[in-house]
Amino acid sequence: MSKYGMSMCTLGMAEEFKKEGIAVNSLWPKTIIATAAISVNFSKLIYHASRKPSIMADAAHEILTTDSRSLTGNFFIDEHFLRQRGVTDFKQYSMHKFIPVLSDIFVDE
Repeated sequence: MSKYGMSMCTLGMAEEFKKEGIAVNSLWPKTIIATAAISVNFSKLIYHASRKPSIMADAAHEILTTDSRSLTGNFFIDEHFLRQRGVTDFKQYSMHKFIPVLSDIFVDE
């Protein structure tokens, strides 16, 4: 329900602030992100099968530096958006170079 609520807020605020040139978008991870919560609450294997938070930072930076009048009311997935922007090396974001990353439990592709 919280993802649905966030989605509705994104759509509503994007429309509400469009005239002022203020963009509102949502950004979700494609994989599990190696946060403190993952480190503390899950096994080391899960943590090592996660991506570094820098992937979210890089995607957010790309979104925030795009003209706000041309990019609002969207739901982005970090990897997909970065691929559209020309990023091809996603190994740089892996916590462990030999362990494949796990998909996020809230993203269904």
